[in-house]
Amino acid sequence: MIKLRLKRFGKKREVSYRIVAMHSTSRRDGRALQELGFYNPRTDETRLDVPAIVQRLKQGAQPTDTVRALLEKAQVFEQLKA
Repeated sequence: MIKLRLKRFGKKREVSYRIVAMHSTSRRDGRALQELGFYNPRTDETRLDVPAIVQRLKQGAQPTDTVRALLEKAQVFEQLKA
């Protein structure tokens, strides 16, 4: 199963994340199938590749709870329905 989840980057206490598509059995920082965006919780900055995310969701990828909240905040699910 393909999951959309966060991959950790950065130094200690200066963490940032990449939103990636990867197999559910892969390690958190393992090899990703595709990088779909960026999230920095310290500045609350989010950059998303929305067409690629919509395509992955249509193929059946399941987002984790945190990624789902980020996608809802960016209103990606409305584009999925359209």
